[in-house]
Amino acid sequence: MRAVVQRVSSASVTIEGAVVGEIGPGLLVLLGVAEGDTPADSAWLAQKIAQLRIFAAEADRMNRSVQDIAGGVLVVSQFTLFASTRKGTRPSFNAAAAPELANSLYQDFVRQLESLLGRPVPTGRFGAMMQVALVNDGPVTLLIDTKTRE
Repeated sequence: MRAVVQRVSSASVTIEGAVVGEIGPGLLVLLGVAEGDTPADSAWLAQKIAQLRIFAAEADRMNRSVQDIAGGVLVVSQFTLFASTRKGTRPSFNAAAAPELANSLYQDFVRQLESLLGRPVPTGRFGAMMQVALVNDGPVTLLIDTKTRE
């Protein structure tokens, strides 16, 4: 699994003109699932993201997690995180998981986060055409991959 994690002042996802998920201060997580990913990957990633210390504490030093600040987390599926542009300029998505596996692990990841945070986690809709809006705070953007555990 691969996640782009952005610290945001606010974020929302819209489908067909309707906002289906939104948060104030917190994290926007764009989540991609690869062939071979497992529930253990979603559990590890959810734990890592819930505990990431990327929010300011004393002296503006990043030392607090989204749990610590009771911030929101918005999760949006994004199979394009596994694009390969090795050959030419048209991306290949062969490394992305098949939709059935990807959706199952995406849902599992969201459930894991909800359990860790103790509150609902808004999402986009798996497989839908979505418009994602965000105000990146910092900017702070991290890439986390379960294969390298970093």
